[in-house]
Amino acid sequence: MKKIEELTDNSTIEWLLEKENSSVRYFTLTHLLNKAESDKEVAEARKDIMTTGIVLSILSKQNEGGYWGDPERFYTDKYRGTVWQMMILAELGADGNNRQIQRMAEFILENSQELEDSGFSYRRSAKTGGGIASGVIPCLTGNMVWSLVKLGFIDDSRVKKGIDWICRYQRADDVVEKAPSGPPYDRYEMCWGKHSCHMGVVKSLKALAEIPEDKRDRVIRGKTGMLAEYFLVHRIHKKSHDPEKVSRPGWLKPGFPLMYQTDILEILDILTSLGYNDRRMDEAVGLLQAKQNKEKRWRLENSFNGRMIVNIEKKGSDSKWITLKALKVLTKY
Repeated sequence: MKKIEELTDNSTIEWLLEKENSSVRYFTLTHLLNKAESDKEVAEARKDIMTTGIVLSILSKQNEGGYWGDPERFYTDKYRGTVWQMMILAELGADGNNRQIQRMAEFILENSQELEDSGFSYRRSAKTGGGIASGVIPCLTGNMVWSLVKLGFIDDSRVKKGIDWICRYQRADDVVEKAPSGPPYDRYEMCWGKHSCHMGVVKSLKALAEIPEDKRDRVIRGKTGMLAEYFLVHRIHKKSHDPEKVSRPGWLKPGFPLMYQTDILEILDILTSLGYNDRRMDEAVGLLQAKQNKEKRWRLENSFNGRMIVNIEKKGSDSKWITLKALKVLTKY
């Protein structure tokens, strides 16, 4: 591991610790400076996340039932519906003990999670309640399970069933002669075709990586390793069958938040959090490191600003979120 002082300077650390962004401040203290939760500054920053800034703005627009906007459009109202707010709030480090966060989680579990197999759907079933089976998709399931685990609901039996769904159904193959058949595989070609959907793989891996180590059983560890190897085979951002070509040019432009999209920073963050230090990551790490500017910071290159309830940072400008995450990756690799 590298020391933070080898990768940046004091002015950048002080910038990340500014109180105007309590979420970045909290994660800088805990992830970069390795301060304990009991530390006074950490506790203060953790408290401020819920009482200032973006989290407060988002929660102020929540309806009493735990949702935002039209309750039926919890997914299809991009990026203002309830699904997207839960992802953003989880990224920001919101407190799962907060009543509004708990109402949000309950709304998603009651309306998006399919009742039989426990994947998450983009539409509610009018007949049975819960998510409609035909609307269950892997990237959404991964994102919802990750958000719920991140927010502290790991011990909820419904969240555990969501984890089981990932372990049972999430694929990590690289073009098969014949796509699997039967539910949930026979619904959407782009999600369940002959090649595993990259977004489904990365969001599922993100969800499993968030599970505390002492709660990962043999099945979870096995699936985690399988999904991680998928990205190592792809060298993070390349086509496995043509390794000189980039899979998605947009993956080279770090953004925050990413919603159902991904980039090299997110994938590297997941892999390094799991302890991976593999030569197949080298090129992507080099690309990330090369994006550091003369101020020892990284820019926000991709953004959903203008489409979210609250804008987060400014596209093209130095980004506290991207800088924080990049330094987190580089200190571990």
